[in-house]
Parts: sequence; C-alpha cells; structure tokens
Amino acid sequence: MRLKNKSLMLQGTASSVGKSILTAAFCRIFKEDGYKTAPFKSQNMALNSYITEEGLEMGRAQVVQAEASCQKPCVLMNPILLKPTTDKKSQVILKGKVYGNLSAIEYHNFKPKLKELVKDTYDRLSKENDIVVLEGAGSPAEINLRENDLVNMGMAEISDSPVIIVGDIDRGGVFASIYGTIMLLTEEERKRVKGIIINKFRGDVEILKPGIKMLEDLINIPVLGVVPYTDIQIEDEDSLAERFRRRGEGEGEINVEVLYLPRVSNFTDFNVFETQKDVNLRYVMRGESIGNPDILIIPGSKNTIEDLVYLRNSGLEEQILRLNKKGKIIVGICGGYQILGTKIKDPHKTESGIDEINGLGLLNTETIFEENKTTTQIEGKILMGNNGILEKINSYKVTGYEIHMGQTKLLEGTSPFIKIDKRLNDKVEVFDGGVNEKGNVFGTYIHGIFDNISFTRDILNRVREEKGLEKIESSVESFNEFKEIEYKKLAKIVRNNIDMKKIYEIVNGD
Repeated sequence: MRLKNKSLMLQGTASSVGKSILTAAFCRIFKEDGYKTAPFKSQNMALNSYITEEGLEMGRAQVVQAEASCQKPCVLMNPILLKPTTDKKSQVILKGKVYGNLSAIEYHNFKPKLKELVKDTYDRLSKENDIVVLEGAGSPAEINLRENDLVNMGMAEISDSPVIIVGDIDRGGVFASIYGTIMLLTEEERKRVKGIIINKFRGDVEILKPGIKMLEDLINIPVLGVVPYTDIQIEDEDSLAERFRRRGEGEGEINVEVLYLPRVSNFTDFNVFETQKDVNLRYVMRGESIGNPDILIIPGSKNTIEDLVYLRNSGLEEQILRLNKKGKIIVGICGGYQILGTKIKDPHKTESGIDEINGLGLLNTETIFEENKTTTQIEGKILMGNNGILEKINSYKVTGYEIHMGQTKLLEGTSPFIKIDKRLNDKVEVFDGGVNEKGNVFGTYIHGIFDNISFTRDILNRVREEKGLEKIESSVESFNEFKEIEYKKLAKIVRNNIDMKKIYEIVNGD
C-alpha cells in the first residue's frame, strides 16, 4: 500500500490512558512495515524533557516515540512544551527555546498566535515522512478548552487527521468514558473519529465482547481492538505512572531510593535501574519516609528552591542527613545536585520569591540562578575520586544532556565529578558536578548519566563489594539495546491485538 504525507491521531478519554505508549507502538509498526514515520504532539505539558543535537528542548515522550520510529528526536515533533514552575505558572518553550513564564490565563490568550507555528511545524514534518502519528493531550471532551484548541480536535483539523479514541479499562468505567467523550464532541468532530481502542485489559476478552457490541451500536464507531495490560518497560509520559507506586521490595540485594519531589523533572533518569536484576528501585512518595537505601538519589526539579523547602518541612532533610552520617551513598541530579550544596541564590527570581536559601550542606557548593538556560548534549569522562565509591571507579566515558538555569561553584573540600570534553559537538574542557571528601556524596547536572551502563554497573558492584557480595555483569549490554527490545515487544503486542488492516484503511482514507 503506497502512503505519503498521511497521518493518524490518537486521542484519549482522559490523561494516562496510554496514548503515548500506543503512539510509540504505531510508530514502530509503521516503521517495521517500511514507512518513514514520525511522532507529533503540538503541545506537551511535562517536566520530563530532552535536549536535541541542536541544543533545543522538547518533551521526552516524543523522544521515546522518535526512538520507536528509528528517527533522531527533533523539535518539529513537539513545537510547544509547557513546564509547570508553580501551581499557577508554566515555562513556555517554543520550538525548543524558552519564550517565558505565563499563567494559565496568559497562555490561553496567547494560544491563537500559536496556531500558525503549530501548522508550519506539522507541515514540515509531514513533508519529510510517509506517516505522522499524532498524539492528543488529556481529553478532546474538555469542552471548556475547545476554543483555541491546538492539541486535540483543533490539531486534527489543522492536520486533517483521522482520529482514534483510546479508553483505559483498567481504571474502570471504560464504556461510559468512551460514550461520554463521543457524545460531548460536536458533529464535525465526531466525523473525524474512525475507531476506538480499549487499552490495559486484564482477563478474557470474550467477557468484554457483549459490551463492545453495545458500545458500537450506540456510537456507530468500530472498536478496532483490545490491548492487554502488559509490563513493557518503556518511559512513561505521566508522572503518576504505576512505577512510582512500586515499593522496592524485590529480590535484589541493592536498594536504590529516589525522592519523588513535588516538582520532580526528568524522572526517567532512573529507569535504567529497573534493568538490573540485583536492584530494588523505590520512589519515596509524599508522606512516606526514606527506608534503608544503599543509594539515595535526589532527582531534578523544575523548582529547586520550593522542593528544598518541601524536604525541610516534611522531615526528609533530617532523614537525609542521618543517612549521610551513616556513610550512605547520596547522589543529586541537576536540581538535586543544587539541593546538596550549602547555598542557593535566586537574585532574578527565576524560580521563586526566595532570594537565598541554605541547602543541605552535604557538598560545599554555591548555586546562583541565572536568567538564561543551559541546554546542551555532552560527552565527557568520570574523574576518579580518592575515597568512597568513586575510588575504584574507572575513568568512564559518558554521554548525557544538561537542562538547568543555575550555575554551581565548587568550594573548599569539593572536587569535580566529570570532565566535559564536548558540548553540541564542540570541543571544550570544562568540569561538572561535585564530590565530597569522603566520596559518598556526589552530584551532577548531567541527565542520563546512569544510562551509561558500564559506569552504573561499576557503582552497583562497588556497593555489592562493600556488602560482601560478588560482582555481577549487567543484565543488558546497553540501555539503548534494552529499549530496542522493548519497542519490538510493544509493537508485536499491539499488532496482534489491533485490526491493522482497518488501521491502514483509516490512514489511507478508505
């Protein structure tokens, strides 16, 4: 079947129904079938972001979908990224660059001006690909947001795309949610809906068939398939994903705990630990206490100062300091690195109304927030420490990316963690991160640092050694190799449970 400049759009009955993962699945299926395919989400609201080869920022969900398509991520796939900074404001990123901080009302009034930007970027992406798989956001039935919509039916109109509605049966009420969504659409919007997918089903699909038949009779739209609930280890779009409720009580000998900050960003930095069979990974949620981790990680944050205040007021700061006295390994990534320091200054009110605040004091560093954001990919190598966990770590070459407003200065007793040799393909010689004198506390601005499997495995083996355990090899040779296996599994599951013949007919306009 010859397809050129075609599209398919997935919208959902709500957030977290599986649109992002199913978009990735269709991207991979179309790629396997010989079509040049790309994902597209006009507007993504997420604190999980990525830096492209050009130094531009985009939503990480579209990076996952680009990987599934076997394409390099580019900002054409996600021209608008909203990163909440407070409960009322978001940082608005247009085509990879910061535009400014806007309130919900300010952004809503700004949206009409963005329609041309969205159309232009989509048209460029469409011309370069056979099929574009679009993803909506939330629900198209948010009738209060219909005016100036750029991400659901408004985007379907801009791209002239057929729409498939995704419902999540795992949360219950799937038939009501699908029916209600369809009924709240306008007549013109309903004409665009060509099929329904029921996602995350557990059990015998035969039990579901009478309900499917009744639903089809009511809405006069076919159900194209029922996708079973599966444990595919692919990055989640939504920070409320099920992985954050896992207790970390597995059979592994090493306990890694990550503090789930109220404004946590780039939580996918730690997915790699789930590929290591000797690791129990646990996220410490709001209201919970830190357990007895071998490694405690403070992750990135979109509002470092407010998340530091949260740690202080919740009692977690005191627990962290007790762990440090026991000599436990404590790691900070980006905002977490800043939190580990002695002082954070925000003279330009970049993140909050607080001018200056004391950090945890586990690293002798001082961070000053600037008005310009650092966004770059890097290559470098780990600097061997004189003590602690890094003492026996080899000088590994690592890659990753930086997204931060602050600049951190190392003071007495703190040594650099990484020597950066390359930024955006330019040769440099700069230092990143810091390590304390004991070698048990270190931080870095580099996201994706743990995706470097050899480095991560060496740290884990050092922990094993201290616990009197034998070293073991990584469960996977590389994280990219592991992800590729998962994309293939995902595509196979969706292909086997969806009427792909009908999907191609929908894409082709038949």
